[in-house]
Order: sequence, then C-alpha cells, then structure tokens
Amino acid sequence: MLILLAVLLCLEAFPQRAKKKLSGFPMYYFVEENGDTTFVDEIDPVWCFPKGTKLRRGDWRKQYKLVYNFNKVYPYALVGKKMMAQVDSVIAADVTKRSQRNAYTHDVMMELFTIFGGDIKKMTISQGVVLMRLVDRECGIPPFDILKEYRSSFSANFWQFIAKLFGQNLKKRYDPKGEDAKIEELVQIWNKGHWDSFYYAIFFDYPPKTVIKRERLQSTVQSREERRRRSEEEAGLMKKGLQEAREMLKEE
Repeated sequence: MLILLAVLLCLEAFPQRAKKKLSGFPMYYFVEENGDTTFVDEIDPVWCFPKGTKLRRGDWRKQYKLVYNFNKVYPYALVGKKMMAQVDSVIAADVTKRSQRNAYTHDVMMELFTIFGGDIKKMTISQGVVLMRLVDRECGIPPFDILKEYRSSFSANFWQFIAKLFGQNLKKRYDPKGEDAKIEELVQIWNKGHWDSFYYAIFFDYPPKTVIKRERLQSTVQSREERRRRSEEEAGLMKKGLQEAREMLKEE
C-alpha cells in the first residue's frame, strides 16, 4: 500500500500535458456538382536564389544591407522627384525676377529641412549614399547641380565640402550599368511590383513602410523683406551643419 501511494503521489507531481492550442485561419472552399469539396488558398510569390556559398548574379542574401537601405530611402527619392516638378512649375508660373526665385527656393529649402530633417539625421552614412544615387536617378541631375540650380554656387560648394568630409562626392553621376547596377536592379524589382515578396525572401518578414509626412510643398513666392530675414536663417543653418559635421568626425 505504501508503494502504491508513493507511485500515485509521483504521478500527481508530473505536470499535466497542456492541450494543444489551435492556430491558423479557415480556408475558403466550394462544393462541386458531384459533391466533392475543393479548398482554395492564395500563396504569396516566392523568390528562389542560387544554391551555394559563392556570390552569383541575383543572390541578394549576401547584400541584405543594400536591400534594407534601399527599402528605407527609395520613397524619399520618389517624393523628391514630385517636389522638384512642383518647384519647376511654380518658378515657371510665378517667378519673374531673380530675387523672387532666390526667396522662393530658400523657403523650399527650409521647408525640406522641416519635413525630412529629422528622418535624414537618423540615417546612416551608407543610407545617405544610396539616397544620393537614387536622387540623381529619379531627378536626372546630381545633388551638386540641384543645389547650384535652385540655390547658388556657394550653397552647392558648401554642401560639397561637407560631403567630402565623409568621403562622398555630390557631383558623381548615377551609373546604372556600372557601379550602381545593383541599385538599378532593385529599382526594377520595385517598379514591377515584386518588392514585398522579394524582401520577404531575404528577411522572412515583409518590408517596413517608410511614412513621409507629405508629398507636396506649401512654400510660395515671398516678398523681398521676407527673403532678407530668411537669408540670415540660412547662414545660421550652414554654420550649424558645419559644426555638427566636425563633431561627428571627432567622435569617429
């Protein structure tokens, strides 16, 4: 009896096996004329990569950082293209004097800092490089020429100096068949609508979406007095940008 009691106590000490919790979702089905039931499901597209450890054409698993950075910054390049078209339209319709053009493009620059400044500061240097390449591709003009065309040679050379501190060149052109061939391939995958499944095949998760506050500028052509005040703000902004760049270099 003592042995039997001991066995019963040991059995009660073992944790009870939990019932398996069901998961998933119901499948759609339809009943055919002969009474058979056919289940229907939709399967996402799957990207198949070459087998092996050597880097081959189309094997993006070894370049996952570029895929990640592209997913983050490409929406900014697309919005930038729309905003540039808007700026050109306003200049063609409302600007009659050089002073008006300078005032308007200054307002645009300040508004761009308001919209994108916080996001761009959070980007890594490699993400910034990819963004510059994509801006050149979408707008058809390198960042240096954009600054020179819409602001001034002084502004263009100033930001070129900042870029040089980080080993970059704002004058460098986009080369889809050479150095930028991988970026161009990603653009084509995006444009064909295959980006989500492509990204999932690499990271086993769907790509996080970049949320942009707005895609249209609110700036208008300003008066001479307003331009004078804002020019002082631009000088302060350039001074602050130079100081931040120097501090970042000291930290490295």
